Formats: sequence, C-alpha cells, structure tokens
Amino acid sequence: MSHHFTVHDIARMAGVSAMTVSRALNHPAQVSPATLEKVMVVVRSTGFVPNGMAGGLRSSRARLVAAVLPTLTGPVFQETIQALNQALDAQGYQLMVGQSGYDSAREDALLDAIIRRRPDGIVLTGIMHSQAGRKQLLASGIPVVETWDLTPTPIDMLVGFSNEDIGAAVCAYLHQRGYRRPALICGSDERARRRNGGFQRMARSLGAAQDVPVVLSPPPTTLGAGRSGLAELLARPEGVDAVFCSSDMLALGVLIEAQARGLAVPGQVAIVGLGDLGLAAHLHPALTTVRIDGTRIGQTAAQYIVDRADGRPIAEPIVDIGFSIIARASA
Repeated sequence: MSHHFTVHDIARMAGVSAMTVSRALNHPAQVSPATLEKVMVVVRSTGFVPNGMAGGLRSSRARLVAAVLPTLTGPVFQETIQALNQALDAQGYQLMVGQSGYDSAREDALLDAIIRRRPDGIVLTGIMHSQAGRKQLLASGIPVVETWDLTPTPIDMLVGFSNEDIGAAVCAYLHQRGYRRPALICGSDERARRRNGGFQRMARSLGAAQDVPVVLSPPPTTLGAGRSGLAELLARPEGVDAVFCSSDMLALGVLIEAQARGLAVPGQVAIVGLGDLGLAAHLHPALTTVRIDGTRIGQTAAQYIVDRADGRPIAEPIVDIGFSIIARASA
C-alpha cells in the first residue's frame, strides 16, 4: 500500500515546523539555505508533492480524474478516452486530459502539476518508467491506473496488454501466410520498441538468419512517415514482401506509397497496421490490423478509480485484455 505523505510528515522527518516546510516549498527565499536543503532532501527522498488545493477550502472528494496521453492528435487513443469520459460522467466525475509528449521529463512535470490538484484518480497511457515519477505517484496516495501496456509490477492498478506478444503474433501471422522478407515501420516510443522486440524474437525462432529491417519514425506516427518508410525499405537490396506498422496511419501511408509505385497489395507487399481505426475496413484493399479493445480499457479504468474512491476493494488490480488480429485483404 502506498504512503500518502503530508506536510506534517515532511516537517517531522526534517525536524522543522509545518509552516517552515510550507515556506520552503512556496517561498524558498524566505528560508535559510541550510533549512531549505534539509527540507528538500526529505521531499526528494519521499517523492512528496504538495497539495495545490487548500484542504480547508475544498471537500475531500474532487470528483475529478486526470488522464495523461502522449499525444492528443493520435486517433488510436480516442476510443479509450471517450469510453473513460462516458463511464466517469455517468458516475458524476469530470475528466481532465493532459498531453505528456514522449519525453519522461515532460511527463514528470505534468504529473507534478496534476498531483498538486489532488484528483480522485490518474490514468496513464503506458507504464510509468521514470523512477522520480513513480515515487511521486506512490507518495501521493492517489489511485493510479496504467494502461496500454503490461507489467507484473504496476504502480497501483493496470488495464492493458502485452506489446511484445502483439509483435510476436503478427510475425507468426505473416510467416504462416508465406511472407519471408518482413520489415517494420514503427514509432520510436517505448511501446513500439516492445512490439519490435517481440517481432524480432519470433522471427529468429522461425529461422530468420538476421534481424528484421526496421524504419523508425518519431511519434506521433503519420501517413507521410509510412510513405517515406516504405520507400526506404524498397531501396534496400534485400527487398521486402510484408510490412508491420505500429499504427494504422503508418499503414495507410505504406498502402498509398505501394499503390503509387504500382505494387500489388498483398501480392507484392502485404501490410499490417495497429489500432483498427474506422477507416481500416474501408480502404482498398481493406487493412489487416491489430484490434485493441480501447472501450474496455477506458471503462475498466474508470470503474477501478470509482471503486477505490468509494472504498471498495479491487479484486483484480491487473487485467490483461489481450488483442486480436483482424485479417483483411491487405495481408
């Protein structure tokens, strides 16, 4: 169980008054350097984040939940956020959404600002890898749900799936259908790297003599990156007969580039995306893709936070919702 540190805890550990701790955090110039350092050593060691809302001016329940997304433009997360918002709204909660980018320092700064507002829960996209961020979240005592990934050691609760298993499953799917020169076009974020690793390991187990070619694209991934990625792969001497993309937008770019070059899909190059966006089934040829149940992720995360806020126990704090490969004409 995480420890929710208060100003009084920090004061006791630093050997100063609560008022001195408050001054050190809010008006450091009013505190001597020696005292300031003494307080900050304790703050850093505990991960303490001060409450930005005056306790006497608010009820004990904010009825506010914060969700942290790496990007607000990526359509792959929209289903999760919509389901999360609807489920929370039905329970009388408001959703606040913040964009962290794909930089851990920026994510830590955003979490610091969120924790100060004392929401009833925080929903993260992905697993929290920053040790400073983990320490802050644990010290806050705020319910946390990590999503869109899987780990046996979540901060608090988790609703997700194995990105490594997705990569391995797509590699096996393509191999079963006779493709022997696959390649990857993927983002450089942590979750895409996990899928890449799963794909590479499966390829080796299936007899690949060398690593599968990879073209990395800075997240958030785009249609244009898909087009340029396929062009790069086709310029390589080993060639390519199948491409696994880390998003449907990348896959759409690959499809457009293949058609612009007169390549038959899937005859000369097969394409697999990820996300099963609304457009995937209506492309020509229709896009084979990995389906993630974003609605279930959002609904489950909302229920976890509401249950914790109401004092109800969480029977399964870690839920693996899995995934499915939607086979269509592109592969």
